[in-house]
Amino acid sequence: MSTRVLVIKFGALGDVVQALGPLAAIRHAHREARITALTAPPFADLLAASPYVDEVWADTRPPVWRVDALVALRRRLRRARYAMVYDLQTSARSGWYFHLLGPGARPPWSGIARGCSHPHANPARDGMHTLDRQAEQLGMAGIAVTPPPDASWLTADIGRFDLRPPFALLAPGGSADRPAKRWPVERYAALARGLAARGITPVVLGTAAERPLAAAIVAATPGTRDLTSQTSLGEIAALARAAVVAVGNDTGPMHLIAVAGAPSVVLFSAESDPALCAPRGPAVRVLRRLALADLPAAEVEATLRSIAGMR
Repeated sequence: MSTRVLVIKFGALGDVVQALGPLAAIRHAHREARITALTAPPFADLLAASPYVDEVWADTRPPVWRVDALVALRRRLRRARYAMVYDLQTSARSGWYFHLLGPGARPPWSGIARGCSHPHANPARDGMHTLDRQAEQLGMAGIAVTPPPDASWLTADIGRFDLRPPFALLAPGGSADRPAKRWPVERYAALARGLAARGITPVVLGTAAERPLAAAIVAATPGTRDLTSQTSLGEIAALARAAVVAVGNDTGPMHLIAVAGAPSVVLFSAESDPALCAPRGPAVRVLRRLALADLPAAEVEATLRSIAGMR
């Protein structure tokens, strides 16, 4: 029987995308092991499709009063007899799972849970970029090299969208309870007009909740394609590889788009710190204003031209 390794990463989407590099490093370090990913249900299919894990457990994260569910989770984790656990979530809940495995011997554990065998012993860890923090955590657990996130394995057929190049991706949405993370939709509409004037079709991505944003952009720029609520993660990655450029707020799809390779401009406000979580890459640019309403469309358009070679 092969040894078993557990990796814990619940989400959100941007966090899961940024964990792809650490997952690749863990896979490389445990070539012969059976690796299980414990994640939130929305990301189970994504991780199952990756070359880094052999199985995925979707954790619904039951509340503490659901004793039956917690007992079942504890039993399942203990029965697996993991040779190593990498807690890439490093939250209070994932750390609690370490203690849930007691009393008695617990598996070797990389994370920040009190008493774990391979602690990320850096008191300044919360001030590090996610990629640097996770690489250092794995280094302290004996994995010396962590590559950047890679999504080259994630793809899909986008022929059904009948999109003729050139086109640009727009991601105007984001967390509904943090509206300050969103660049005003009027600016996206102005940017779409500028793209269309250059013969580039604007394509709006997002969830069903973001259809009103797409509708406003389409109304201002006829010819814009609204693909909100129509794309899988694989299709987003494939669209990113075919796009001439992408622009969006600090939101999960932009992390995937940037990792997939589209020249990307990602917009940040005071609501999040790019030094801690921005996508990285040679074709990624970050623009930040404390209030995104203060960021003019002309500056975003100029940045797009500089990274995509647009005239």
